[in-house]
Amino acid sequence: MDEFKINVTRSSMPPLEEYVEEIKPLWESRWLSNHGAIAQKLEAELKERLGVADICTFVNGHMALEVLIQSLSLPRGAEVITTPYTHISTTHAITRNGLIPVFADIEPVHYTLDPDRIEEAITEKTAAIVATHVYGFPCDVERIEQIAERHGLVVVYDAAHAFNVKYKGVGIGNFGDYSMFSCHATKVFHTIEGGLVTCKPEHAAELRRIRQISNFGNVTEDDISYVGPNAKMNEFAAAMGVCNLRHLDEMIALRRAADARYCERLGNIEGIHLPRPDGDTEWNCIYFPVVFDGVRFNRDVIKERLAEHGIYARKYFYPLTNTANCYVEQYGAADLPVAREVSQNVLTLPMFSDLTQHIVDEICDIVLQGE
Repeated sequence: MDEFKINVTRSSMPPLEEYVEEIKPLWESRWLSNHGAIAQKLEAELKERLGVADICTFVNGHMALEVLIQSLSLPRGAEVITTPYTHISTTHAITRNGLIPVFADIEPVHYTLDPDRIEEAITEKTAAIVATHVYGFPCDVERIEQIAERHGLVVVYDAAHAFNVKYKGVGIGNFGDYSMFSCHATKVFHTIEGGLVTCKPEHAAELRRIRQISNFGNVTEDDISYVGPNAKMNEFAAAMGVCNLRHLDEMIALRRAADARYCERLGNIEGIHLPRPDGDTEWNCIYFPVVFDGVRFNRDVIKERLAEHGIYARKYFYPLTNTANCYVEQYGAADLPVAREVSQNVLTLPMFSDLTQHIVDEICDIVLQGE
């Protein structure tokens, strides 16, 4: 095994000289934040790449989602139907806005919110649906849209994993009312830390208000109309995004090669399930999730064995967010059998653009030792 440790992800980086060229103008302008020229450039390029009506950049994905939900002005104490099979950020963004998460179970193919369970969870207090495109696999956007229209609900997608994903040829940021993308260093596309909000064309005007909230609630220099945080992306982060966007297709192609090798080695093994995108999805290969049967292959044993060889996989997502210590007392009793089963047996194996076939083979050799 290579001497450096193998983490579950490894950040893609542009050539140093390219990044230096991108940030050179900052020494002249000294405009380092507050939606400067590089952030504006990045937003224009992202708008074209994602094929969306408009876009707003943020300091990170969590603040993007939290501010987005704040902008909806939902009644305090309103219910939001959401998934427990997601990063804790999704749930925090709901509760920190004074809203009540109602956890619905996931479907057993792509581990996204099950539309049937959404329908069952709707009450007179329900105001919105916040669903996650897990591992970049799109939710059942058609059925969720039908449910939302029938009940007058806002739909927000946590698309943290889904940058550059298309569904039926359409950029994933065009579904629902709004979407949030993470640009964290571990993602397919990153700005070191960062996040994005996109929206349906009819909500494009609302992004102006979202941007205002993200700047301490300032509407003008003398008008502070909202109680908002400082959630703006800085120019150095935006410059990293501009550079990384140039290399994105190449990076995804490299991930795709590693993904194919994993599938070749693990795809027909009894006791191992590999969730895959369906034929309507243009996927980004952001992670390589594996679900073990818990009999022939024990997730925790395999994780420990990999770590002994300097390979660090992740139980992603475990625990379910409703069973996190900060939520378990209030929400831990939710009936979520599919999510619980997947969470107890899932392991995401290392996936990044410079992951070699040699390392993939060594990882697979360790996994296939079984329990």
